[in-house]
Amino acid sequence: MDRAQLPLNALRAFEASARHLNFTRAAIELRVSQGAVSHQVAQLEQRLGTRLFHRLPRGLALTNDGQGLVPVLAEAFDQVGATLDRFAEGRFQYTLNIGVVGTFATGWLIERLEGFTTSHPHIALCVSINNNRVDLAGEALHYAIRFGKGAWHGTYAEPILKAPLTPLCTPSIARRLRIPPDLHRETLLRSYRSDEWAAWFEIAGSPAPTSRGPMFDSSVSMASAAMAGFGVALAPATMFQREIAAERLIQPFVIEVDIGNYWLTRLHSRKVDPAMQCFRDWLVSQT
Repeated sequence: MDRAQLPLNALRAFEASARHLNFTRAAIELRVSQGAVSHQVAQLEQRLGTRLFHRLPRGLALTNDGQGLVPVLAEAFDQVGATLDRFAEGRFQYTLNIGVVGTFATGWLIERLEGFTTSHPHIALCVSINNNRVDLAGEALHYAIRFGKGAWHGTYAEPILKAPLTPLCTPSIARRLRIPPDLHRETLLRSYRSDEWAAWFEIAGSPAPTSRGPMFDSSVSMASAAMAGFGVALAPATMFQREIAAERLIQPFVIEVDIGNYWLTRLHSRKVDPAMQCFRDWLVSQT
């Protein structure tokens, strides 16, 4: 059927009649006469070559073909209505779903988001926090910001920020740390990436101790444990500048190890729409 020739009024009349199972009540909803609704439905039936209703003495009953058409039309009209609702002040309102690893969200993104939303009022931003494990398709995300080496299957990844790791701890622990081997006497807090401390000690030119500290699923929780005096975190100092400035965390060594970046990622199958392009351009301009 030619889309240009779709009998939209007849389809609307049928959908309303199917909900009410009554031409009169459908006519009241559509603000037309009962005869107009009945005529539009009859025209639709003629065009489709099938009966959509059984006409009964006190109303209507859907035929099998009518029952098959109702949910398709109801969903289509709901989608049209939802899309029209996204126009405000003559401009289409986009929704942008972003998944963000917690450390980047709290340490960098959130304090800058007001600048983005002020500059792009037509984009409704929905931010969800994750621990670097994310399902772009399953969570219907336009983008995910995560940490790593940029190799995720079926995903386009653009590097946005370096975040080398370094030991962070309380001032009282930092006073005990003069050279890297001094860390052997401390509790070393770990992430689920088991090679991070070994990589740092290699850069520092010191043998790595046997891993024995507790494990955390994010640098945020690890840094919180470090601030509580639980041990020494290995975390990106760039994400904890407020805590370092307030001396809640101390960076006892200048030595850093680069084992990954923060990346802006999307599915290869996801077409970049205007809202996605705006967010990407803004993010790059800020890093």
